Amino acid sequence: MSIFSSFSLFSISPHLHFLSPPAIVEAPFISYNHYYRLLTPPSAHSNPKLLKSNRRSRFGEALSAFHHDDDDEDEVMEDSNLSSVVVDGDKDDKDDDDDDGVPWFNDDEDEFAEPANLNRGEQRSQLLAATKLRPGSPKKTSSVGTKADGKGKWEGKKGPKKKYSQLAEEFRLDTRWIPLLDYLTTFGMKESHFVQMYRRHANAFHINVYSARERLDYLLKVGVKHNDIKRILLRQPQVLGYTVDSNMKSHVAFLMDLGIPDSKLGQVITAAPSIFSYSVQNSLKPTVRYLIEEVGIKKSDLGKVVTLSPQILVQRVDITWNDRYDFLSEELGAPKESIVKMVTKHPQLLHYSIEDGLLPRINFLRSIGMQDSEVLKVLTSLTQVLSLSLEQNLRPKYKYLVNELQNEVQSLTKYPMYLSLSLEQRIRPRHRFLVYLKKAPEGPFPLSSLVPTDESFCQQWAGTSVDKYLAFRQSMMLKELAKKYEKQG
Repeated sequence: MSIFSSFSLFSISPHLHFLSPPAIVEAPFISYNHYYRLLTPPSAHSNPKLLKSNRRSRFGEALSAFHHDDDDEDEVMEDSNLSSVVVDGDKDDKDDDDDDGVPWFNDDEDEFAEPANLNRGEQRSQLLAATKLRPGSPKKTSSVGTKADGKGKWEGKKGPKKKYSQLAEEFRLDTRWIPLLDYLTTFGMKESHFVQMYRRHANAFHINVYSARERLDYLLKVGVKHNDIKRILLRQPQVLGYTVDSNMKSHVAFLMDLGIPDSKLGQVITAAPSIFSYSVQNSLKPTVRYLIEEVGIKKSDLGKVVTLSPQILVQRVDITWNDRYDFLSEELGAPKESIVKMVTKHPQLLHYSIEDGLLPRINFLRSIGMQDSEVLKVLTSLTQVLSLSLEQNLRPKYKYLVNELQNEVQSLTKYPMYLSLSLEQRIRPRHRFLVYLKKAPEGPFPLSSLVPTDESFCQQWAGTSVDKYLAFRQSMMLKELAKKYEKQG
């Protein structure tokens, strides 16, 4: 069933409650009788009630309700009052090849409890026997969990803490995090990145390596690039806590229903990983409905719009739309139809500052002789103009247009694409090449010769091979580069 038919909206107004930033949709782990329950908040905007807020760690520190105890975190106790129970890591995921049977972490404190009804000497003898130590023998170093690949033992608590000394110095490094940290280094992450993750989300490493691997493998499967995993975790470390079946799959299905092609899913997730923290039913779908019914974007264009700007799903689109609609209507007399075309072609428009982004570029186009109607025509045809640098892009191209190509500014209303072309890679080389071949027409240089591909340009305008043009362009760019360095020297 299409997602649009399932939208339910009680009212449509410029200040919709569902468009406010929602709470993170990650459920807390609650310790109870050596089990972990995963409680699902009733909605994306509800605040989960924290239980056992007076809990203490073995070091006497207060723990949050999200802290993992030293017990088996993979077990979940059924509860009839829970709407759903999610197992964070299956028992089947434990490595069967571990010869020593070392679990994710050890908690063997009870093994060293002093026996009752024994004098001090007998207690010491039994304790030494239990640990297989003899007086004068070197103290045994306890192993800590398994390696990131689930095999072998760690060198002990001192080694890992030395390896991640910055984490150990700034925070209380839990040695049970080591398998996860080592696994994340395979994505190019360094200790400084882990510090950044911890500062952003204190519970980022309170998850076993098997669950983390499952979730990151799923992201890779749907198209996220291996090199982008680091970027995602630095921006949204909570991703490690989002389960595949109850969170990730539903969000990916939602994106696909919008019309986003499979080849672009990874790109969208990388650009806006916080999508996973928004409720599909209570936040994302109402936002999409607002884009359709209030903004006026066509359903068939939604996939393209979200692909161009995934952030549009996780921002206060009602505020950004109303502010920019009012500004463009008052400043340029733009009708809603033109503004909708702008947003459809370049939805990043909704992210740009009015005072520092939109207004300076509109005033620049006015300053070079354009009337408001011409400015509106250019922006409607090529909204990307609002993203271009004034000093590094728009102004140099305008000067070249007038001084070198001998064109009037009004020619931009017919060929606004000129402003999006590279001055160094496209405009200047083609102009100079036709001048070199003595095929440049007298008077205004035809801007239409700048638009087609290199092959079409060489065939239609230069009458020569592409190789000859590319060689000329490379030679010209090297000369320009040499002049630049001479001036700097």
